[in-house]
Amino acid sequence: MSARKVIKRIGWIVVILFVLLNIISAIHAYKFTHFTTENVRKTPKPEKLTFSEKVKTLFAGVNNPRPVDSLYPEEKFIDVKIKSNVTLDCWYIPSVSKRGMVIMFHGYGSSKSALIENAAGFYGMGFSVLMVDFMGSGGSEGNSTTIGYDESQEVKSCYDYVAQKGEKNIILYGGSMGAAAILKAMNDYNIKPQGVIIECPFGSMYRTVCARFHNMGIPTFPMASLLTFWGGIENGFWAFSYKPSEYAKAVKCPALLMYGARDKNVSRGEIDEIYGNLGGSKELRIFPESGHENYVLKYKREWFDTVRNFIDKYKLDTAGSCKSSA
Repeated sequence: MSARKVIKRIGWIVVILFVLLNIISAIHAYKFTHFTTENVRKTPKPEKLTFSEKVKTLFAGVNNPRPVDSLYPEEKFIDVKIKSNVTLDCWYIPSVSKRGMVIMFHGYGSSKSALIENAAGFYGMGFSVLMVDFMGSGGSEGNSTTIGYDESQEVKSCYDYVAQKGEKNIILYGGSMGAAAILKAMNDYNIKPQGVIIECPFGSMYRTVCARFHNMGIPTFPMASLLTFWGGIENGFWAFSYKPSEYAKAVKCPALLMYGARDKNVSRGEIDEIYGNLGGSKELRIFPESGHENYVLKYKREWFDTVRNFIDKYKLDTAGSCKSSA
């Protein structure tokens, strides 16, 4: 075989591999950002997959059933619908103490019912609570997610809804995707809560995709870049520019950032970068035995004490504290 034919054959192999990688990445991105209503078992976390399951997931993508609200608060709550890019389903738990309002946002693949224990803690401190289902989750419209990108508009809509009701003492709380959406909303829409409490936000879309491949023991190049590309294209945005670490610079009010030292989805470097970029008074709390999870699960008392002390220290139940601490 001549050298010219060898080069041509190699060229075709490269082209075919490139096309196949893009097809696989597009499937992955779609399944990762679009929920199914079919009765399928959710794909376990990458570190819990067997080798054969990893191979299957690598080619076929994840099973991603639509998150549902399976639990309900013990406190009396009111169903609230808020218009945003979709109609959002929320639970409002009013407090007679009228200390302020905490608006709560869940993480990826979850729903507002996952935050019930956290909500009970805020309610016990005298705050009213608004628990929000992002689009595609719980009782809200849709079957897709943008991992916080479009959800940032939903954060603004919920903030505006509460502010228009006359509430001046507003705290935003979110974990993972919810935290990222809060940071983006504050950057894009200039909303001004009294304070923010965020848990394990990722530094960028690209880095959180890389972490997923790393957890599966698969090289990040070139799949992480392709998955990030297709995830953005399929959902109408440029995913490489989605960087919560940069959005943190817009936060001028008091901020409590919490992180689990065993987190395999978000690196300590990302947390340090976000913390360094926060523009107002700030505190960082590390839970040594927690991973990428709700810290109340392992550190209930410590979580409550940390949050309570943060709120009391910066007087977040006093109108105007956000401006005075910036």
